[in-house]
Amino acid sequence: MGGCPVNVWIPEFIKLVAAGDFAGAYDQIKATNNLPAVCGRVCPQEIQCEKFCARARRGEPVAIGRLERFVADWNLTNRPLKAEAIPSNGKKVAVIGSGPAGLSCAADLAKAGYQVTIFEAFHVPGGVLMYGIPEFRLPKALVQKEIDALKQLGVTIETNMVIGKVLSLADLTEAGYDGVFIGSGAGLPSFMNIPGENLNGVYSANEFLTRINLMKAYQFPETDTPVKVGKRVAVIGGGNVAMDAARCAKRLGAEEVYIVYRRSEEEMPARLEEVHHAEEEGIIFKMLTNPTQIIGTEDGWIKALACVKMTLTEPDESGRRRPVEKPGSEHQFEVETVVVAIGQSPNPLIKATTTGLDTHAWGGIIVEEETGASSLAGVYAGGDAVTGAATVILAMGAGKKSAQ
Repeated sequence: MGGCPVNVWIPEFIKLVAAGDFAGAYDQIKATNNLPAVCGRVCPQEIQCEKFCARARRGEPVAIGRLERFVADWNLTNRPLKAEAIPSNGKKVAVIGSGPAGLSCAADLAKAGYQVTIFEAFHVPGGVLMYGIPEFRLPKALVQKEIDALKQLGVTIETNMVIGKVLSLADLTEAGYDGVFIGSGAGLPSFMNIPGENLNGVYSANEFLTRINLMKAYQFPETDTPVKVGKRVAVIGGGNVAMDAARCAKRLGAEEVYIVYRRSEEEMPARLEEVHHAEEEGIIFKMLTNPTQIIGTEDGWIKALACVKMTLTEPDESGRRRPVEKPGSEHQFEVETVVVAIGQSPNPLIKATTTGLDTHAWGGIIVEEETGASSLAGVYAGGDAVTGAATVILAMGAGKKSAQ
């Protein structure tokens, strides 16, 4: 339990699974985790609950994540949704963003009798669960069922509501909301600032994955949104998002997909199982390789990626080995598409349109660690809007803390 950001009662739910009481096991998980079907699939269990499992000292840990996934899927298949009658406490709260932080915060507040309205910028609720994580890792029908369960609690979701444009934070306060939770995520992509990033065929991972996952570009022209994937695709980065982009490109018909990462495989931030799956699917890893330029044709399309090889220094004070350029290692290889997956930061829109909201220079909202309270009275924040890009479960934990 010590490794779980939402403190699921793990020994208790596993005992119920062992006894065949899957409904009881689900209820035990749901008492603290509002999105078990999601967490059972995308949580980095190996560095959370399973890391602290006593069984791990003698080999493999108990497969806590797989058990959670099974219990959640069993429940969604075998138990119909039931509306819960919750007496109102007469207060209302606005939640900005319907990703994991917003959904968790809204669920806990609704269970406590608050009237909750979620304001979602996109036309479909779910945040990164819908636009970022591919269908093969997280089926969208499961996310939709979790959102339907939230509506059963009485939560209202308003889509196409870009807070900072359609309404400001001040407008929400004037509308009579007793509190506001900002869970707007980290939707602002980072780029390398190398020559050629404005060529046709260069995507941020955000745009690439949003076109595919949310806008169903793989069904084009039946759907409205296309996505261009050439024969050869280079994905720059080494995190889970890079793995998702690479595996999507492969499914969309690319013959060769490269992961280009400036450190070694040991330093990659992606989960081991995500790297393993990418390797199984034929993704080619170009490690210790750093792009220096995207080379284009005369009519503005990508034709190659120029890179240098890197070597790692001895570990510094932090214990990390720094990559440095290897002299004379310049080379290039042909690609038609480049996806930049080197991180995201919070969208500056709310910060730019709100007076008195303290933020870090890089855009994250500054909050009290214990409560999630921001510098504005009655305004709380959590998830990637505070930390920058992190995990689903950490965002959920932040949403729960602010709801409390």
